[in-house]
Amino acid sequence: MEKKKLLRYSMQLSMLRQLLSMKLINDFEYEKIKKRLMRDYGVVSNITT
Repeated sequence: MEKKKLLRYSMQLSMLRQLLSMKLINDFEYEKIKKRLMRDYGVVSNITT
């Protein structure tokens, strides 16, 4: 179950980065959504940045 949760979080984060790179969202929106995803999925640290 934990692997599925991590995979889903990673996919959503990847899609979020695509929105940022395509300039469909700004930096503020990106950070706000990323923090929400981290909270929803129980991620305490972001080692990818």
